[in-house]
Amino acid sequence: RPQARLPPARCAPPAPAAPPVEAAPVLDRISATAMRGNLAFLASDALEGRGTPSRGLDIAAEFIASQLRAAGLEPLGDEPYFQTADWNKINPRRDKNAAPAAPAKVRNVVGILRGSDPALKDSYILVTAHYDHVGLKPGEGDGIFNGANDDGSGTVSVIELAKAFGAQKERPKRSIVFMTVFGEEHGLVGSRYYGANPLVPIEKTVAGINLEQVGRTDDSEGPQKLAFAVTGYDFSDVGAILKQAGDQTGIKVWKHPVNSDKYFAHSDNQALADQGIPAHTVSVAYAFPDYHGAGDHWDKIDYENMAAVNRAVALAIWNIANSAEAPKWSRANAKAAKYLGVQEQRSLK
Repeated sequence: RPQARLPPARCAPPAPAAPPVEAAPVLDRISATAMRGNLAFLASDALEGRGTPSRGLDIAAEFIASQLRAAGLEPLGDEPYFQTADWNKINPRRDKNAAPAAPAKVRNVVGILRGSDPALKDSYILVTAHYDHVGLKPGEGDGIFNGANDDGSGTVSVIELAKAFGAQKERPKRSIVFMTVFGEEHGLVGSRYYGANPLVPIEKTVAGINLEQVGRTDDSEGPQKLAFAVTGYDFSDVGAILKQAGDQTGIKVWKHPVNSDKYFAHSDNQALADQGIPAHTVSVAYAFPDYHGAGDHWDKIDYENMAAVNRAVALAIWNIANSAEAPKWSRANAKAAKYLGVQEQRSLK
């Protein structure tokens, strides 16, 4: 009598590898509570929406600098922790025929964690976000546009990542620059100013990770829990590095079929990519209720989810910072060709 055949055994998919033991203290240091406290201040009415330029933006800059100082970062810039510019000279919407106006100082806020490896410490990773928003719009009900998710969430993430790395006795091999920039809402002005006036050598800058809208999970396409998309996902190795870090920390890292390519040029990573640096933006929700609206408040942020996202980002930063191999633009993706060309031209100089 023939024996019944059993169906083939189904093997469970292998569990993702855990993060390296050496990286665990960095990931464990990231605090949802700390980010909530920082964002409650930065997105409060007292800062009046952090328009560029404004009193609220100045207050935010001083606060961020104090946090980078507390994280143990060394200052960069023409003033400690500040790269200053005159808004009336660099504002792309200024009237060039108008009489010269009094200087209006605007500032990128910048600190550096020096690397530990003699061969790699003079190479750099940039971790960025924009700390400005759209400011005040009187006559529209609640006239203060607080910008909690856009991009207060990225700003407090940069602060928290700086503190997580700065708290460790073991420094990464490469140096990490943490920077929040002004003027994104006016056309990436602060990041472009940095690209034209870098504080560390462009040719030694191996990667950029920009955080934009990482706090809200209520995306127009559905909830985005424990997930984030990467702009220009397959333009360089950075997307795969973020994906691996996500796999190891329980975060889905993905390429949005439309927005990942569409929005590559619409956030501050673009200013670095134009210099040949493999630079990308991490976003949880591309479109969320209250985008550029008065309702973008700090109490609508999912802080635990934001902390989880930041742990994946921290691991990706840790991996790049400790790898002898620098990320490269893709030769297989035609959309990366112009950035690859700039990178290769730069390497010949």
